[in-house]
This record gives sequence, C-alpha cells and structure tokens, in this order.
Amino acid sequence: MVVMSTLEERKARILRAVVRDYIRTAEPVGSGAIVRRYRLGVSPATVRHEMAVLEELGFLVQPHTSAGRIPTDRGYRYFVDTLPTRLPLPAILRRGIVDFFDDPFGDVDVALQGATQLLSRLTGHAAIAIPPRPADELVTHAELLVVGSSVLLLVVSDTGRVHKRALEFSEQPDGSLVHAVSGRLAEALPGRSYAEVRAMSRALAAEPGAGAPLLAAVADALEQLEDEPEPVFLGGVANIAGEEAFEHRETLRRLVETLEERTAVIRLLQVGRPIEGGPLLVRIGSENPLRALREASVVLARYGFGDRIVGTVAVIGPTRMEYPAVMSTARAVAGRLSDLVGQLSA
Repeated sequence: MVVMSTLEERKARILRAVVRDYIRTAEPVGSGAIVRRYRLGVSPATVRHEMAVLEELGFLVQPHTSAGRIPTDRGYRYFVDTLPTRLPLPAILRRGIVDFFDDPFGDVDVALQGATQLLSRLTGHAAIAIPPRPADELVTHAELLVVGSSVLLLVVSDTGRVHKRALEFSEQPDGSLVHAVSGRLAEALPGRSYAEVRAMSRALAAEPGAGAPLLAAVADALEQLEDEPEPVFLGGVANIAGEEAFEHRETLRRLVETLEERTAVIRLLQVGRPIEGGPLLVRIGSENPLRALREASVVLARYGFGDRIVGTVAVIGPTRMEYPAVMSTARAVAGRLSDLVGQLSA
C-alpha cells in the first residue's frame, strides 16, 4: 500500500466527496457543497484549489465555466479502487437475496434467469448472466427416459445444469432396450467431459448390438448440445431505457441494441476470463471493450466452486451508479450462485 502525503490524502478525500455528491445529486459539485457536507477541516478556497489540481490531473472536469465539477472515468476509477475490499451489504438488499435463494433450485439455468431479475430489481439497472459452457463441464449423470412415444436424453453436469434432448427414431425403440442402454450410459459416462461422452457414445454405437441406433442418437444429441449457442439471461432492460443518468437518447438506443445482441453480451462477459484481480471486476466508461458501453459502467462477478470459475453475472448502468451498493449486491448474488453450484455438483 502506498502511504499518501497529507496533500495527497486531502485531494483523495475531496475527490471521493465529489464522486459521492455527484452520484447522489447528478449536479456538478462546487467547493461550497463539499465544505458544507463533509468535515474536511479546510476552507472553500483550499477546496477550489485542490479541485482545480484534480481537474488538471484528469480526475474531474468542469462542464461549464461557472459550474462545479463532475468526475471523469479516471475519477470514478480512483473512487472504486479505493473502496474497502469487502463492502457491507445493506440489510434490505441482503434480505432480498436470502429470500430468493431460499427457494430450491434443481437447475442452474433457472436460478440464473431469476438472478438477473433479482439483480435488476435490487440495483435498478440492467443485469445479465451466462451459464457454464458444456465445454467447461463434466457429466455427472446421463439417462434415457421413455416419455409417451418419445425417448428423452437427460444429462446433468457437475455445475448443476440439466440438459434434455428428445431423440428421434423412425421406429420407437423397445422400452426394455432403452432401459438397458440407459444403464450402460449411467455406468460409463459420469465424470467425463461432453466431448469424451460423445466420443464414447459413438464408440459404443459402433459395437454390434440392438442398442447401436440409440447410442448413435445420443452422440448426435450431445454434438448438437455442444454446438448450440450459449444462452444469455437478461433482466431489467427497461431500467436502461429509463436511466436519467444517460444524457443522450442515442446512447440509450445503442446500449439497448447491444444488450439484445447475444454475441456482444458474451464477448462482454468473457473479457479477461478469469477476471484479473479477483472474482469482481468493474469496467468504467471508456474501459469497456464495446463502443456502445463507453458511457456505462459494468460490474462483473464470477461464480463457481472449488478453484473453477464457471459463469458470470453482471450489472450494467450509467457511470454515475451507486458503486458500493451495486458491487456488494453483485458479489453477494455471485456468492450464492457459487454455493448453489457447489451443492448441485456434490
């Protein structure tokens, strides 16, 4: 840790005060407001001088000649980087998260869809999430089920995801044969990757026996599963449209269009995977890789179990967001998702 001099510490306190005030009021912050609201022990003239220096250093900007100052992306970055490592979670937000995760979930995808709605409701911003990819998962259970006139392949991964695929045949296989092949799958496949499961299914299908068509259909279904686009769960897009902190309607339009583009969202959530610096990352304004998000901030939180990161949740809002509350909420939701994945993988 770098120990600041008295002057540097004073600048830091003034900068943090400007950021907090601007987030709260959405109005440029003047020296008088800083002196009135914060006990800095200095005069308005001293605060004005320090704010002018902070502007020269690129932390603040003066939007109008007679106005106060507002934070730049660099100012927000300093504010975020100097927040406590473990931010307290407000009681009302903690209660909402606890209540949500008190409900039992048997499938991570269902939990993720609900988690995006939860995050958007608690933060007032948009929220997105991506589940684990089949390429990153191991199979823990595979089973064939006769459902009416169809055969259903059920695959459960070690991350808690449940995949179901209906298998197609020109003639309905005998129920006893389906049961026998299902037993072979249950015995041979757990603990293997999807690629290994697919290869083993094809190898078993190449062996002589009545179950060959069933096993070939299983291999085809697994191949389709691996090739399917990753789902993206999105909540609270309407919050973006109503964000008064975005000054330009064109910015809102581009942002909403980007969030509705699956490829762009996946690129956003997978940048820097695994996250540099830990399980929580904040990208502010120009730090975002997508042009449409250059006036937004993104708080990303990874979830997983053991040493594995398997997915991401994120909150997207204006750069003038309540960073402490949003960061602590995203971290808490990701932590509960990690607990859920760990339970489902056990």
